[in-house]
Amino acid sequence: MKICALIFVCAVCVIAAPALHAQANEQSRAMNQPVHPFHIIGNIYYVGASDVTSYLIVTPSGDILLDGGFAETAPQIEADVRTLGFKLADVKYLLNSHAHLDHAGGIAELRNVTQAQFVAMEGDVSALESGKSFPAVNPDRIIHDGDTVSLGGVTMTAHLTAGHTRGCTTWTVTTEDSGKLYHVVFVGSASVLPTYRLIDRPNSPATYPGIEADYERTFRVLKSLPCDVFLAAHGSFYGLTEKREAMAKDPAQNPFIDPAGYQAYVVRAEAAFQTELHHERGE
Repeated sequence: MKICALIFVCAVCVIAAPALHAQANEQSRAMNQPVHPFHIIGNIYYVGASDVTSYLIVTPSGDILLDGGFAETAPQIEADVRTLGFKLADVKYLLNSHAHLDHAGGIAELRNVTQAQFVAMEGDVSALESGKSFPAVNPDRIIHDGDTVSLGGVTMTAHLTAGHTRGCTTWTVTTEDSGKLYHVVFVGSASVLPTYRLIDRPNSPATYPGIEADYERTFRVLKSLPCDVFLAAHGSFYGLTEKREAMAKDPAQNPFIDPAGYQAYVVRAEAAFQTELHHERGE
């Protein structure tokens, strides 16, 4: 899916609160098509949809599940976990990248099924608990920038990368594969949606005080993170479909090891932010 189409879909997801939390439109449904789950690297598995991602991080003491997709994605995720031979009862923590209905919509269902602890960044708590555009869910643990979630010798670190939402979170972890250690980055999102306003404007529902500074800080954080394996909240951010197909053809070469792709994504996202900022300033 082209980036412009993805941004449009995300904008619809943000501004619409469809009846019974159903997916907003055909493009949203296209993001949520089932794909066969697969092993990415080390202890990390893909259990998400065609573009709306979800990841299973496996440890000796139980598992961690990152993101729940749309409300309609939850049954897919549950089936994918089972298909890979893992148990939903072994999921001990649920994490979220950010509080939009295409990433947090399935959290309530997944917590009900797994009985896992739901961990979320403070800035997104009000949106998660409101239930306006997806089933409401109250975090069991509220975290802040730099906090960690540890299980079975695996530590996930939360980096506040706000702007896309107030609590947008980029998670990082280190994984071992074939005797080598890799730094893995799960980017929350750095996209500026068409409904957003970066410069504070009275009576604008699509902004909040400090959003411009939040985005600027986010890009500094993303640039500072060591990254060998680039993953994200949307597969289109990192070429999920192409990389999955490449891995199927040649398992010996892991295309998800892509530090250059990560750096290029950050450059593109920051350039798009600067373009919108200059536009709003009339420059």
